[in-house]
Amino acid sequence: MEAPAIELRNISKSFGYITANKNINLTVNKGEILSLLGENGSGKTTLMNMISGIYYPDAGQIFIDGKEVVIKTPKDAFDYRIGMIHQHFKLVDIFSAAENIVLGLRNEKFNIKQSTAQIKKISEQYGFDIDPSKKIYEMSVSEKQTVEIIKVLYRGADILILDEPTAVLTPQETEKLFAVLRRMKEDGKSIIIITHKLHEVLSISDKVAVLRKGEYIGTVNTAETNESELTEMMVGKKISLNIDRSEPVDPQDRLVINKLNCINSDGLKVLDNVSFTAKSGEILGVAGIAGSGQKELLEAIAGLQKLESGEIIYNNPKTNSSDNLRDKTPLQIRELGVRLSFVPEDRLGMGLVGNMDIVDNMMLRSYKKGKSVFLERKKPRTLAEKVVSDLEVSTPGIETPVRRLSGGNVQKVLVGREIAAAPTVLMAAYPVRGLDINSSYLIYNLLNEQKEKGVAVIFVGEDLDVLIELCDKIVVMSSGSVSGIVDARTSTKEEIGFLMTKKAEGGNSNE
Repeated sequence: MEAPAIELRNISKSFGYITANKNINLTVNKGEILSLLGENGSGKTTLMNMISGIYYPDAGQIFIDGKEVVIKTPKDAFDYRIGMIHQHFKLVDIFSAAENIVLGLRNEKFNIKQSTAQIKKISEQYGFDIDPSKKIYEMSVSEKQTVEIIKVLYRGADILILDEPTAVLTPQETEKLFAVLRRMKEDGKSIIIITHKLHEVLSISDKVAVLRKGEYIGTVNTAETNESELTEMMVGKKISLNIDRSEPVDPQDRLVINKLNCINSDGLKVLDNVSFTAKSGEILGVAGIAGSGQKELLEAIAGLQKLESGEIIYNNPKTNSSDNLRDKTPLQIRELGVRLSFVPEDRLGMGLVGNMDIVDNMMLRSYKKGKSVFLERKKPRTLAEKVVSDLEVSTPGIETPVRRLSGGNVQKVLVGREIAAAPTVLMAAYPVRGLDINSSYLIYNLLNEQKEKGVAVIFVGEDLDVLIELCDKIVVMSSGSVSGIVDARTSTKEEIGFLMTKKAEGGNSNE
């Protein structure tokens, strides 16, 4: 019987008093695709970092092709033909694809002709479509990912680890990637994928291994399982995977976006004639490849991004009046009586202050209202306790600095604070990015509750299945323009994916 490509026996790793992995046993065979599932904080990335040489285990053994090995550095991992493709690419933008692929190789004199020939050979073997001479800054997200994959193959990797590889890909790009991975499998490569998207797990993998709270729960054959079983293995209990989308009740135009144009600090046009309407009691989705203008759009509405032209008309339900919010500061927007909440993409950069505790971060929303030189902490403390309780925030206490919380718990604190402000417009940019399935559905339910209260919700997401199931309408952005606005109840992933790569023609539709 052939030895497994890689086998882990009783692998453990702790950071101080926190146990990240405890006695993990895992096997991946040659020519096999294994999906690694688990909630946030279950130890998936820590485990893969030990295989790829970033961390060293406190205890346990690693076997490659049946022989015990010691992996202390990424170089050791490469020597054992292990390559990891991280979610955040590690490429030099001003270099070409070929230059990035050979960058860091020792004892190799750079010969562009030979390197290009080898890259083309790898591309033909597995079905990649890449120009070795193209600069990284000229590439799409999927092209950059291709460079990262070719880079580890160029170094001879037989075991590949991919961390959230489809997070920012269109359905068409995802299917292309999966076709490549299937060819690699046929070639005898062993592949481990970390992902939260269960439908993709069932589509691409042969087996699924599940971790929970740092411990190994089990491995199942993909053909013999389903989403409900996998979710129960991850969470430890049965949870509903349905998003109950209610019908909008008496929707009114709350925010009218009219022909927004924005040029960034590099002189690039990041918003091009963008128009749409967000209605009360509806969830308006925003879809698009990363960097299509989503960030600048929400920041412009929130008063954080200067515009070249256009209007942001807010229809106030209390006063029955309208105001143009363009170029207003966040404080000026608030003084107009606009109740707008913003959950930004950058949680700890724009949303919360990492060194401050949960109570103080709650106060960031209300300190300007104080009439005394002394800050009132009773209400923020009560709010902090309520957010921690209602959103099941895992924290030692409300005085804990938020930087010490996991990404999922940081996001819960941020979303909870913004919802507590009782907004009439709630904007959320990738609020479930990197969250486990249990936390994600908690956020979806919160957004639905706001919708049912008559709030106009703008949801920027990257999972098209969720956008279609959660939203009422979806604005699709491409290269800073609106390439289409679709009804989420009747649209398909393929239609939205096509619009994500299609440049808008003749202005934007507002219908």
